[in-house]
Amino acid sequence: MVRQPHPASLLAAVLLTVAALVLIAPGTGLVAPAAEVSASPALDAVDLMPGQPLSISVQNGTIVALSVTDQTGSAVPGQLATDGSSWSYAGNLGYGKTYTATGAAIGADGQVARISGSYRTVKPVEEVTPTIFPGTGDVVGVAAPVIVTLSSEPADRQAVEDRLQITTTPHVEGSWAWIQHDGRDGPSLDWRPREYWPSGTQVHVEVDLFGMDLGGGHFGGAKQVSDFSIGRNQVVLADATTHQIVVQQDGQTVATYPASYGSGDDIGDPNRVTRSGVHVVTDMQETTTMSNPDYGYSGVTEHWAVRISNNGEFIHQNADTVDDQGSANVSHGCINLAPADAEAYFRSAIYGDPVEVTGTSVQLSEADGDLYDWAIPWDQWQLR
Repeated sequence: MVRQPHPASLLAAVLLTVAALVLIAPGTGLVAPAAEVSASPALDAVDLMPGQPLSISVQNGTIVALSVTDQTGSAVPGQLATDGSSWSYAGNLGYGKTYTATGAAIGADGQVARISGSYRTVKPVEEVTPTIFPGTGDVVGVAAPVIVTLSSEPADRQAVEDRLQITTTPHVEGSWAWIQHDGRDGPSLDWRPREYWPSGTQVHVEVDLFGMDLGGGHFGGAKQVSDFSIGRNQVVLADATTHQIVVQQDGQTVATYPASYGSGDDIGDPNRVTRSGVHVVTDMQETTTMSNPDYGYSGVTEHWAVRISNNGEFIHQNADTVDDQGSANVSHGCINLAPADAEAYFRSAIYGDPVEVTGTSVQLSEADGDLYDWAIPWDQWQLR
């Protein structure tokens, strides 16, 4: 094994080599100019952004030895110019680290100019690493938005948006919008297609906020990537006036189930109205418990529950309302199905499927919670 010389040993060798060089420019009788070392940022700078390019240059001379290392001794892989006039690095450094530069340049006068100094990068109060959903490998329904979530509010939303990239195959028209999702401290950027995704679409998302000052001592964390795909096209048409739901795939009806919707429009209680608008399947539980103390029930076990809104709306089994399903709306806002029908629908559904509710007096809105993206008209969505 060949042992590599330590940078300090290399520098010492250089100094010995140049000690005997001629100091006078031949044939002129004039003293040749000395090397002038400069750096950008200046050596010994602190609070540098980790993505800031580094350069060390010499005038009237040549860099003959230079190493830039972190506190563990690992080298920063910079590039020395062919003529030895400069060294540069345009990659990413780490947060809260110190980098030491050691080296030498030989001037036209034959003298050695030492290169010595350090750089210290900024240390964040918080390193904000965004999350992307859907994640890599996921297969989702045709109404699923892309959700990029931050843990804190950025100082410049547009600057963050400029650091997001989405590529779809085939091309799909869509746009980002700022959304506050339930249970999130920070805001999210959602990308929604103008119309439902074409089935089979491949989606690639990149979020690169590393080195970005988000304000308040918060800085962007590591780059995040997601590659997911859109599954089969399944849309549920849920008309409260017909007391049924229709399940369509690629525009063709594959199932029709008698249903009972919220009774609010019949009894004058808006809290019991199933919201009209495009809901999105967000969760599925074979068995769950449901509670609504305001209406006198708590911990009621239900089966084949498909969540379509965070306001408590589900499509689920309810054996107690079977006699009303197909003829009357008697629920507290959910869509009730018979046990066998609920199971059949449950097994056909995936995250991101749209459920288009019509025929009620109250529209789905931001007040109903996740996911209300499709309740925002397209012209307004583009302005958020």
